[in-house]
Amino acid sequence: MKLKITITGKVHDVGYRLHLLNLADSLFIERFDARNVRLGDKQAVVVLVEGDEDTVKEFVELVKATNPEKAVVEEIKVEEFKGRVRSIDSYRNTLTIEQLNKIVQVGLKMLDKQDETLSEIREIRNEIGAVKEEIKDVKDVIRKESEMTREYLGAKIDESTKILSEKIDQSTERICSKIDDLRSDLKSYLDERLRKLEEDVKIIKAKLGLT
Repeated sequence: MKLKITITGKVHDVGYRLHLLNLADSLFIERFDARNVRLGDKQAVVVLVEGDEDTVKEFVELVKATNPEKAVVEEIKVEEFKGRVRSIDSYRNTLTIEQLNKIVQVGLKMLDKQDETLSEIREIRNEIGAVKEEIKDVKDVIRKESEMTREYLGAKIDESTKILSEKIDQSTERICSKIDDLRSDLKSYLDERLRKLEEDVKIIKAKLGLT
């Protein structure tokens, strides 16, 4: 018995052909083939199987009942097939070579990606080095500016301190002069008051006949 099974849906790059091969192996099917194709805009796997009727029917039931975890099956079509079907060993060898070729291609892409990554790392290191140099230059400028600022501020502080000291001295002299003037005025006032008191005492004594 020969059958052609067409499975459509998300069936590429999900391990569907290997899954089908394992099903055929489990039933000891000797003639088997499976290919990824596109039917219009849809993904499909076309399976050819040849064997005794009961075994082939059991294979069809397993195909309908099971599928790879990441596959999404939309339709399974089963029809008779009149052409030749190659041996399962031949198919296994072809699939193995195809899978090895995919591994090699992935490895080559990974090597290319690794080279690109190493190149990017070198570029990043160069950029980091440039940034470090810029930071060093900025630090030098800031240090020089800080030193100039400290010197400028120091000179300004010294100048301001000198001016303030002079103003304080001048203010102190004026205050002392004012105090001296107040003391003189107070002494004159007290002397005058004392003189008047003495005169008043004399007048009072005269009136009392005490002189």
